[in-house]
Amino acid sequence: SRTVEGNTSGARAARLEQKRQAEQEEFERRKRQRAMESSNHNGLGIHNKFQTARIGSVQEQAFKEKTVGLVTAEQFKRAELEKDRDGQEELSPEEQAKQKAAMEAAQKEKLKQSKKKKKEKKKRAALLSFQAEEEEDEANDSSAPTPRASKKDPTVDTSFLPDKQREEELQAERLRLEKEWKERQIAIKKEKLEITYSYWDGSGHRRTCTITKGSSIGDFLEVVRKDLCREFKELSNVASDALLYVKEDLILPHDITFYDLIVTKARGKSGPLFHFDVHDDVRVGPLDSRIEKDESHPGKVVERRWYERNKHIFPASRWEVYDPAKNYGTYTIGGGIVTKKNKK
Repeated sequence: SRTVEGNTSGARAARLEQKRQAEQEEFERRKRQRAMESSNHNGLGIHNKFQTARIGSVQEQAFKEKTVGLVTAEQFKRAELEKDRDGQEELSPEEQAKQKAAMEAAQKEKLKQSKKKKKEKKKRAALLSFQAEEEEDEANDSSAPTPRASKKDPTVDTSFLPDKQREEELQAERLRLEKEWKERQIAIKKEKLEITYSYWDGSGHRRTCTITKGSSIGDFLEVVRKDLCREFKELSNVASDALLYVKEDLILPHDITFYDLIVTKARGKSGPLFHFDVHDDVRVGPLDSRIEKDESHPGKVVERRWYERNKHIFPASRWEVYDPAKNYGTYTIGGGIVTKKNKK
């Protein structure tokens, strides 16, 4: 006969049997699925077994692919506009309105932050200013634009620091002085100069002429040639290049100017080269040998061919070409020392 305990045990055993059968069927199903997936994977390449992780939307992925590597600014902007346009097309009208509102809010917040930073910067600048309030009021009341006020403490020595305004002022002053100096030198070159010379053909024929200080020795010899042609007819067929100007026993080159001799205080062998008149050293009382004599002798104008024939005879034997870099020492005449050079 069947009891209650036997009926209960039989029902439980039946449920367990059904559960085991269901689990067995699930296991077999998964096994078959794995086998199918394995067979499918064996027919694919290695690049199909892996999938690149997609970060962001489709538009962002397309934008990255178009802008990878070196692209021009125009290509980058075009790709960015296409991404924004594609993103706007996918969004619904409500989402587009929300996005537009968010962008406007972000722009307002950015503008607000920028104004706040400017105010803070002005406050910090005001704390460093040592200018009096009265000067600030006058600057505010003035309608004309005023230069930017200095924010340096006037009691502190800042001359060792770089100062753009001071450098500009110094540069302007240098340019002004340079211009003034050049104008003064041009005026000096235009001044008249009277020269006493002697045409030498074995004996002296003293003359005077007037030229400007900026004239060269060649210009002076041309004036002398024209002046002497009226009395010495042989000079009418002689060019100024065939004449020599000998001053203080030195033959002066044709390209040097009287201005150069004057400003450099040029010295000759027997006297100064910057005095072109004739005067003796007249001093009253006992002579001081330490002071150089101030005598000027007339320069000689000679023909080059006369000099070539007589350069072995005094006084042509003492003549030599002037060299600005050479120091001719003490003044001498005929081989004798005139006076000792002033020693300082």
